[in-house]
Amino acid sequence: MKRRPLGRSGIQVSAVGLGAWSIGGPITRDGKPVSWGEVDDDESISAIHRALELGVTFFDTADAYGAGHSERVLGRAVAGRRDRVVIATKFGHLYNETQRTLAGTDTSPDYIRRACEASLRRLDTDYIDLYQLHCGTDSDTETLAIRGMLEELVEAGKIRAYGWSTDDVVQAELFSGGDNCAAIQHDMNLLQDAPDMVASCETHDLASVNRGPLARGLLTGKFTADSRLPDDDLRSRNFDWMRHFVDGRPNPDSLAKLDAVREILRSDGRSLAQGSLAWIWARSDCTIPIPGFKTVAQVEDNAGALAHGPLTPDQMTEIETLLRPAS
Repeated sequence: MKRRPLGRSGIQVSAVGLGAWSIGGPITRDGKPVSWGEVDDDESISAIHRALELGVTFFDTADAYGAGHSERVLGRAVAGRRDRVVIATKFGHLYNETQRTLAGTDTSPDYIRRACEASLRRLDTDYIDLYQLHCGTDSDTETLAIRGMLEELVEAGKIRAYGWSTDDVVQAELFSGGDNCAAIQHDMNLLQDAPDMVASCETHDLASVNRGPLARGLLTGKFTADSRLPDDDLRSRNFDWMRHFVDGRPNPDSLAKLDAVREILRSDGRSLAQGSLAWIWARSDCTIPIPGFKTVAQVEDNAGALAHGPLTPDQMTEIETLLRPAS
């Protein structure tokens, strides 16, 4: 249970990974923050080292996180330990490292090649285990061209496998036709299931890499109806996909649903976060949740879920019943 295959790549990873968006630090788009606030790089590195001690081997970042800063921190943290980790990163968003801003996208073959080389330098490695498209495409033709470029990068030894961070099942299935496509990263947690995407990953022998497995922190139980997030926290923005927070406050409906299943999640001595990860593992054998982190304590809590394993079928049925909309 403590390890899972990364799709059909032949790569094995820890059943829980860690998402490195938050350790990238502040970054803006159109003058507004798209990050999780200030970070302490030393704490981030200590947290990654602690994760390795606890059996976590899979780390997911992106060149856009902190405009390259997350990759640099991860590269520093795994220096001398590269053979013990599986690194996933992403490409597609344009950014300015000096100004720490995001602006636009580029998925042209030449740009993909340059972006890959830049990520390799920041990560201080000569290969990337999983290289993922981080934005949408405008046509099937564009999707297939990107897939073809990624196959070339596999052939060149720059990457071992590739995937796409998307919630579009139709496009994901087109991408999965590539020989070395191994994973689709998508939103999923017990308050926000993704049955069609999970079924597609199972059908095509892909890893279902789950971003937002703790509903952007709401499923940790640390928020109440009175909680208010600072303006520099991404959760203060009303993005369509940030459904569990509204105007910087926890969504009351999400809080109520958490209360309904709280005791099930805490079964057998689990924390709420551990129970939420256990739900994802029970959901499918191909799922790999990647909760975000900023501190050693968060890593210890998330990695601690490995000792408990998935929820039971009876617990999954009970949760489904409790969360089912009233008819």
